[in-house]
Amino acid sequence: MDIKTYLITAAFTLLPISELRGAIPYAVFNGIHPLTAYFYCVILNAALGPLVYLFLDSLHKLFYKMAWYRGLFDRLVTRARHKVSAQVDKYGYLGIMLFVGIPLPITGAYTGTLGAWILGLDRRKTCLAVAAGAVISGIIVSLLIYFGTEAASIFTKQM
Repeated sequence: MDIKTYLITAAFTLLPISELRGAIPYAVFNGIHPLTAYFYCVILNAALGPLVYLFLDSLHKLFYKMAWYRGLFDRLVTRARHKVSAQVDKYGYLGIMLFVGIPLPITGAYTGTLGAWILGLDRRKTCLAVAAGAVISGIIVSLLIYFGTEAASIFTKQM
């Protein structure tokens, strides 16, 4: 397999819109072994938690000095914490893990980490929950690809 396929797979994994949902199918359908695709994409996706936290912290420190941002941010955070405090108290990091683990649009590592950051959840626990969610999401996507290609092969086999 050529390096270009691995680089494009990495790009899909690191893009907020596709993450594992787009990267694993791309990798498998372009000749990367399914297990290799799974581990490659999950490791990259799991690494997003700490990177997103670092990025958010840096930008936040820079912008928080500006009054308009500080006012907007404080209002949004207060509203978000008020709206979801019951769910966060009930599900906590398990909720973050399941949220990231469901391979649907806008439920990946970026959104899970952003939500946890806004809610002020512990960084280390959030990163572990996001990594566990990436493992779950990767398994689901890989199984869907496997069973989908097996089902399709029933209709395309030559007699």
